[in-house]
Amino acid sequence: MTGTLTGPAASRTTSGRRRGPAPGARPRRRRAPAWLAVLPLLAFTALAFGVPALAMLGGAFTVDDPAGGPASYGTGNLATSLQGAYLTALLGSVKLSATAAVLAALLGLPLAQAVVTSRSRALREAVLTASGVLANFGGVPLAFAFVATLGNAGVLTRHLGLADHGWSLYSFWGLVLVYLYFLIPLMVLTITPALDGLRVQWREAARSNGATALQYWRHVALPVLAPSLLGGFVLLFGSAFAAYATAAAMVGSAVPLVTLQISDALSGNVLVGQENVALALSLDMVVVAGLVMAVYLPLQRRSSRWLA
Repeated sequence: MTGTLTGPAASRTTSGRRRGPAPGARPRRRRAPAWLAVLPLLAFTALAFGVPALAMLGGAFTVDDPAGGPASYGTGNLATSLQGAYLTALLGSVKLSATAAVLAALLGLPLAQAVVTSRSRALREAVLTASGVLANFGGVPLAFAFVATLGNAGVLTRHLGLADHGWSLYSFWGLVLVYLYFLIPLMVLTITPALDGLRVQWREAARSNGATALQYWRHVALPVLAPSLLGGFVLLFGSAFAAYATAAAMVGSAVPLVTLQISDALSGNVLVGQENVALALSLDMVVVAGLVMAVYLPLQRRSSRWLA
């Protein structure tokens, strides 16, 4: 019994090879590889981050000869960046960032929970919009606002007599207060999606089993939110650790910070010819930021599995 082949079988020969396209058929267009779409992003990343990173690495490991001889490669700048006033500034930045991040996380969590549980959609949108603005408000304008309000001659300082009680904005705790102004809104933005992911059924099940609100938060909600809370703390720490303009405009050298030390070394305010030490300090900051991100990313992935 014989017949005419139709469909896909008609395009194959007896040897299994496909025939060419039928006469008059339009040739198929080859699709460009998907990775071509990310080439602009890769090029921008290489120019904006790769070139400065290579320059920083080259300068950090370049040791100048005090006698005026040729420079050589070594770890002298890194050793200097971890000694004396430079080490004090690095530890001061870590202490300031950790303190501000902990306080912002503790204050931002209940504020975000109040926003999530609010029945007013307008209030939720207003708080989240304001948080988005305030989280990006910093630098010299923020320093000026606090100096005019809580500085030595600030409005609230004179009105409430804060100077008589030992208050000083130009101190460690004064700087922590200023950092909380943009870290708390950042915590609200960070933790709100995680709070939205808490199932209503979990609270109802806990209530059905006789659990109080405190027991629900202690045994159900907080364990689920723990990765997001730790991830938020890490994000706040990194944001405070990298801040420069606010501290430079407000406290100057009153509070030792690594960002201020880098600025002094680059401008030669303290010692001349310490530019490579400043690059070594920048490399120290990159290492700290890398450790922070190494903790943050796994926590985010773990949190997304629970709250998806």
